[in-house]
Amino acid sequence: MRKVTQSKKLQNVCYEIRGPVLAEAKRLEEEGHRILKLNIGNPAPFGFEAPEDILVDVIQELPTAQGYSDSKGILSARRAVKQHYEVREFPPLNVEDIYLGNGVSELIVMAMQGLLDNGDEVLIPAPDYPLWTAAASLAGGTPVHYVCDEQADWAPDVDDIRSKITDRTRAIVVINPNNPTGAVYPREVLEAIAQVAREHELIVMADEIYDKILYDGATHTSMAALAPDLLCLTFNGLSKAYRVAGFRSGWLAITGPKEHARNYLEGLDILANMRLCANVPAQHAIQVALGGYQSINELILPGGRLLEQRNVAWEMLNQIPGVSVTKPKGALYLFPRLDPKVHDIQDDERFALDLLRDQKMLVVQGTGFNWPTPDHFRLVFLPRVEDLEDAVGRLEKFLSTYSQ
Repeated sequence: MRKVTQSKKLQNVCYEIRGPVLAEAKRLEEEGHRILKLNIGNPAPFGFEAPEDILVDVIQELPTAQGYSDSKGILSARRAVKQHYEVREFPPLNVEDIYLGNGVSELIVMAMQGLLDNGDEVLIPAPDYPLWTAAASLAGGTPVHYVCDEQADWAPDVDDIRSKITDRTRAIVVINPNNPTGAVYPREVLEAIAQVAREHELIVMADEIYDKILYDGATHTSMAALAPDLLCLTFNGLSKAYRVAGFRSGWLAITGPKEHARNYLEGLDILANMRLCANVPAQHAIQVALGGYQSINELILPGGRLLEQRNVAWEMLNQIPGVSVTKPKGALYLFPRLDPKVHDIQDDERFALDLLRDQKMLVVQGTGFNWPTPDHFRLVFLPRVEDLEDAVGRLEKFLSTYSQ
């Protein structure tokens, strides 16, 4: 029979968070091994339960959620998103400027598919959440990575951004708070990025899914609030702060001048219509989530579980010889550095596989986040303190004898 191959469109599309290392972990589990999973920001398996009022509201609305909704989403949820941003110094926003999606992931893919022609460029941070790079590539675009500086608490290097703009650059992606580094960008850095976008007429795509998961008094500033004169696409959702990743409930809010982008927005409408609508039962979670008690604060303030787990993992990692990690001010991740003078690692995917096979713990290699050198990895600090202590202990034992 004729061989069936994947499309050439997938040639440069990678998503290593669920790549070969995870496949090996599943194989080991099938053999009966227990794997300590520190690879994905999925709160529920670690005992982080959704707020009760969200679950109750979704269940109550199930009888009315059996059919399709408007392709942009149910009106009550979009109104809730609009009101949520009205108190956050956002530019004027209409419910028609809001699209609900099956998680932020679907909306990222739609935004890229609607914007890019072959060879168009998008500026994306390095390291990044790899779906951004994959979505740009799948749409025919060229992801161009700008540097985030580890010595500056992983803030974007604005000079590097400027140096990488060409006449094909269409948009700039800002992930704040950042996955995988946990950085929360200073206002002055965001203002500088907005100025670059202004000078070069770039669309701003702001991934702000972790905007409520902040530590040590950090404050989050939305790009849209700083750039009301720019077309800004803000992506957010319920997966992380409300611990309902499986609901796949996200939104896209579009602010700024739109007349010059009318054709692009019509394209987004076409893509929204093609997928019919987002998951309707999960759309009903949005209004009660945004308007209800914000229980995430119990987890991130002093005495909170997330804050305690971050502190323990950060302190223990920094005690391992040849390992250093910047303290994250937001999100759910640490992005440790392995000093090449101490740990001779040429292939970080091999490192992650060897760690998995030897210590039965699962992390994601740094190059999976489009970091250019094999000297970092991402670790999720969602497990309880005792499990994190166990994990870091296993890592230290492994590194003490490991070389490539």
